[in-house]
Amino acid sequence: MANTAKNKPYPIRHYVNFMFLISFIILILDFVISLSAVSIVKQQSTRFLQDTADLYINRINHDFAYINHYTGWTLANDENLQAMNDHPMNSVEFFEGNENLHKRFNELQKNYGQEYNFFVYLKKQDFFLNCAPISIPYSHYLELKEQVIANVEAGRDVYEKIYSKWTPVEINGRHYITNIVPFHDSYMISLVSADQLIRPLRELNLGENGFVSLVDNRSQVLTSPISNNGALLDEDRRPSFFQNLFKGGTTVNGEFTNASFHVKLVIQFGTFEKIMIAQLLILLLAVMITCSLGFILIYFRNKVLLPIKSFSYNLAFWTEEGEPLAFESSKIIELERANKQFMNLVDQIKKFKIDLYERELEKQRIQLDYMKLQINPHFFLNCLTNIYSMAQMQLYQEIEQMALSTSRYFRYIFQNDGDFVKLRDEIEHVRIYLDIQKHRYPDALVYRIDVEEMLAAETRIPPLVLQTFVENAVKYAVSRISQVHIELAVRLEREDGEERMTIRITDTGPGFPPEILECLQNGRPLDQSAGNHIGIMNTLQRLASLYNGDAAVSFSNREDGGACVILSLPADAGTNRSVAV
Repeated sequence: MANTAKNKPYPIRHYVNFMFLISFIILILDFVISLSAVSIVKQQSTRFLQDTADLYINRINHDFAYINHYTGWTLANDENLQAMNDHPMNSVEFFEGNENLHKRFNELQKNYGQEYNFFVYLKKQDFFLNCAPISIPYSHYLELKEQVIANVEAGRDVYEKIYSKWTPVEINGRHYITNIVPFHDSYMISLVSADQLIRPLRELNLGENGFVSLVDNRSQVLTSPISNNGALLDEDRRPSFFQNLFKGGTTVNGEFTNASFHVKLVIQFGTFEKIMIAQLLILLLAVMITCSLGFILIYFRNKVLLPIKSFSYNLAFWTEEGEPLAFESSKIIELERANKQFMNLVDQIKKFKIDLYERELEKQRIQLDYMKLQINPHFFLNCLTNIYSMAQMQLYQEIEQMALSTSRYFRYIFQNDGDFVKLRDEIEHVRIYLDIQKHRYPDALVYRIDVEEMLAAETRIPPLVLQTFVENAVKYAVSRISQVHIELAVRLEREDGEERMTIRITDTGPGFPPEILECLQNGRPLDQSAGNHIGIMNTLQRLASLYNGDAAVSFSNREDGGACVILSLPADAGTNRSVAV
């Protein structure tokens, strides 16, 4: 009794409930691990972005320092600038100095980018002009000119107080970063757009709604916050509690040297980033689950996995004798029932397949016999027509030869009812047929048969195939007006590692009519309503059926006149089929 209770089978629901309890515990652990992992990833991403921002700020600081040094040295030591101050604006020396100065700053701009603009203001000459190609609108250029001249007129010490310090300036509602270096009555102005200055930082992935901007010492934003997707954001908008729950924001600040502004990066970890992190955590968790539940899988191996594997294997495979494999006993009720149903289903499928196969064979045999019977009277009627024509012309000797040849031909047909015959016998009957036609057209028909004796003795071919195409050549090519040459050649060739028999039948008649040739080349059936083309169409169907689509027949007209039919057949066909001996 105790042994019976121990081996009692349980439904799958029992095992599922047990696994569900384990999965719930694992889910709790996964939730705790996910929260910890998100926090770690957030810290690492923030640290990475902070390092990236520091690298970019250090590069900008280096650029600012070099530009300050270069413009200061130019004001103090450049001969071109001194020539412009000492000579009138319409003098040759002034124009040459301006051109040389423009070349120098053009090279400087090439090194630091087109976003940097350089200008010179000579108070003595009242001259303000760019030293390199400018990338700002012309209206901004005019506004900058007015601001610089107005500040110089107000007092020269204005720029001396902020010498070498890059300062934000607003021009026509747009913020720029400028540096003005004074030297006596000469000033060098460097200008770059605030948006262009932080453009590389905007290419960083800061999350779906993350953004970067420049902020001055009064906490005024110098650039409009633009998120990664290009949308404008409102910095003053405070997210709700639920938004903070799903979007953890982190702010990173970077300070510039000798500048009255700093960069601000706001990182917004969106839902998409959390999903990606969760997917990675799930993969790691799967490894942990596999290790922790290893002993459970070992326990269920004999109770669940092996019976399911055996059942699945029997769904796809049978023994070589066609019987299903034996099922092992399972403790799962559903599998036991499925085993019995599958066994019954296999027996029914086996009987149905055998019955369907036998019916298909019988159908194919009846179809081939019908086509052969359809060809036999077709040729027989042609022979009777030929004898009748000879009797009308009183060709008694030819009639005797014709009757003898016809009887030998039909004796061959009636004695050989297999699907294949020896090529030698088929060639001989083609020769008899051509002799019959040559007796009828003694001066109008010449034929030639070229085939190796060994090939004719060893290979096999369906009966009446060659005779059908030769008869078609005689019917449409031979006339009493001119002599027609009919040639039959058989060769053994190797194609793609396979030996194939190539049979070529040609004549020197008028060839195929265009509409008939088009149908034959495109595989369309010919019109048989008037009793024509029966032999060719039946022969093509027999070849397709007997060779399982491996036979190829091509039709064409020769360039020098006449029709050409080429058959490509497997050389070893007929060895395992019904063969007439």
